[in-house]
Amino acid sequence: MNATIAARLLSLAVSTAIAAYAEEKAPASPETKTLEEVVVTGSREATPLSATPAAIGKMDTKALEDTKATNINQAVNQIPGVHMVDLGNEQHSMSIRQPITTNPVYQYLEDGVPIRPIGVFNHNALNEVNLTGTSDIEVLKGPGSSLYGSNAVGGAVNFLTRAPSLTPEGKVSLQSSSEGYKRVDTGASDTWEDFGLRFSHYSARLRDSWRMYNEMDKDSVTLRADGAADDRTPLRALFTYTNLDTQTPGSLNESDYQNRPAVSYQTFTYRRDETKRLSFTLDHESSAQGLSTVILYGRQNDHGQNPAYSIRNCTVSATCPTGYVGNINVNSYSSLGLDARHRQDFGWLNARLIVGLTYDRSPNTYTEDKIDITRDASSVYTGYTLGTRSRDYKVGLGNTSAYAQYELSPAASTRVVVGGRYDTIGYDFTNNLTPSNSTGAPNETRSFSHFSPKIGATHAVSPDTSLYASYSQGFTPPEVTSLYARLTVPDLRPSTFDNYEIGVRTAFDGGKGKVNAALYRLDGKDEQVSFQIAVGNSEPRNAGKTRHTGIELGVSYAPDPQWEGRLATTYAEHEYLDYDTSATLSYDGKLIKGAPKNITNAELAWKPAKGARLGLEAQYLGNYWMNDANTAEYPGHTLLNLRAAYAVTAWDVWFKVMNVADKKFSHSASSSYSGVGTYNPDTQNSYTPGDPRTYWLGVAYRFGAENP
Repeated sequence: MNATIAARLLSLAVSTAIAAYAEEKAPASPETKTLEEVVVTGSREATPLSATPAAIGKMDTKALEDTKATNINQAVNQIPGVHMVDLGNEQHSMSIRQPITTNPVYQYLEDGVPIRPIGVFNHNALNEVNLTGTSDIEVLKGPGSSLYGSNAVGGAVNFLTRAPSLTPEGKVSLQSSSEGYKRVDTGASDTWEDFGLRFSHYSARLRDSWRMYNEMDKDSVTLRADGAADDRTPLRALFTYTNLDTQTPGSLNESDYQNRPAVSYQTFTYRRDETKRLSFTLDHESSAQGLSTVILYGRQNDHGQNPAYSIRNCTVSATCPTGYVGNINVNSYSSLGLDARHRQDFGWLNARLIVGLTYDRSPNTYTEDKIDITRDASSVYTGYTLGTRSRDYKVGLGNTSAYAQYELSPAASTRVVVGGRYDTIGYDFTNNLTPSNSTGAPNETRSFSHFSPKIGATHAVSPDTSLYASYSQGFTPPEVTSLYARLTVPDLRPSTFDNYEIGVRTAFDGGKGKVNAALYRLDGKDEQVSFQIAVGNSEPRNAGKTRHTGIELGVSYAPDPQWEGRLATTYAEHEYLDYDTSATLSYDGKLIKGAPKNITNAELAWKPAKGARLGLEAQYLGNYWMNDANTAEYPGHTLLNLRAAYAVTAWDVWFKVMNVADKKFSHSASSSYSGVGTYNPDTQNSYTPGDPRTYWLGVAYRFGAENP
């Protein structure tokens, strides 16, 4: 088989769509002459960004390489409107058109396949991604439920895996930090005839860091194989394995955050995640205008934790002998799924139709054991004894959906997109314990159905500038743990969100600079919120109506080969329009907690010689309310990061200083104070302290086609 065909078959599975779209669609949109960037997340098909009526941010291979990101947040936080919160040891929360939240309002994808099934979202799910095996990261901001179903409300984050290389190549890298982090990355790839293989791996260890009780082990492997049944039918197999075992020091009260941020209140809490994902993708080009795709996938996830956030005090009694309790829980699921779709192009008005079906079956099991905790005179939780089993259930999760998207160009410079998806989600709950107030609800089945529409259009004002406008809807049903992990099943309703958006993309100075901006309003109905009764004790509730409005701006400019700069900034307000927590307490008109109005990330980079780069990055997080009563405030912070790298022949050396000014800050801050009664910061406020100034040193050796 000749090299041209091999290259085609060993590219991304949608490479045939890229070629077809570039040849047939690009002339209809003059702006693609300078705005030629291609994305796949906006339509599940390779599409010029300029023809996509949605805000999509992208980190390509070069951007990821320049960032020298150790964790995913160091990369995606460069995208306007994205703020991924580092909770330590690859744990995280997210803010995309939402406050900083752990709620299920995001869809995390690997090559377009959801990393987790509907109903068992976890805000830490991105620790199940292998960044070493990633070529590009695309972030669709705003509802993506019309293509990706439930949870894709604030956005969808799609990790595109690296394809095998056509010639032998490999890489080994080592890095270490001044705070006890050590990591090794390895990778190798080659192609034999029409079969290609890529192996990507990293292993990280954290010991003796600045924070007490904070050790971590993480191993991650991605294996991708590309082949072909014939020159019109590329095949791909992908396997990803991750194993995270980390101690969790937990959050701190007001006084300890200010005076001794390194302390941990416990010496036994942990998080252990082991995940496996396997998928097989078949593309068949039925004609020059048609492409059919079938993806079969499976998942296996075992998540166990002794969570620090569940520890709380209680009245000493027979059921609470020590005055402090917590729990150990294990949450596991296995999945089998299918995604089948077909794309057909038509000559009339350059039209395109994409139709698809998905099926996902993911049985989920959950056990929880109460623990009685002992505490010493210095207020440190020193140990625990295992108590009674309070939860033991199984939920049969099923998700079936059908989706379609139709695109056409009524004029040479205009592209219109209309689409929608109908989802049915079913829960079949079985309580393995005798139902009671302390062991959970009786057996039940329930289902949720929803149709999520979208419509949008792009218009090329000039070869350098395009405008877009869109409406889209997202939704999310109550999660399994929201319904069944408590004493009684709460009365939770599905949440729906209507998104209205306009945007502009433009290039200037001959393409050396680019600007993209989006203005949006996201209206939520029955949005699920976490009502914090006390530190360590919260419950899910529906807020009647919410509104999220904002503007996102991204600017990049490289006036000459030696200098480049970028700016990613967001200004947003997140407010309750209708939220009554009781007959006497209303938060109507209040700003939602954990919602900074301004988030900015900017960098200026100097490249004095070939292979050399020095970049200074500033990360600004504005002040925000820690509680929904808008009475306790986090003041915000500004962090500076310095990155220096030099690549010569087969070697690459880099040096990073994170938090250059050694700023004291908190990754997240919250308060359980409702606004009624006495305010006590030491019992009601909670902080996740950020890392002090940290130095990093890394070195990599490359061989084969990856040589600079």
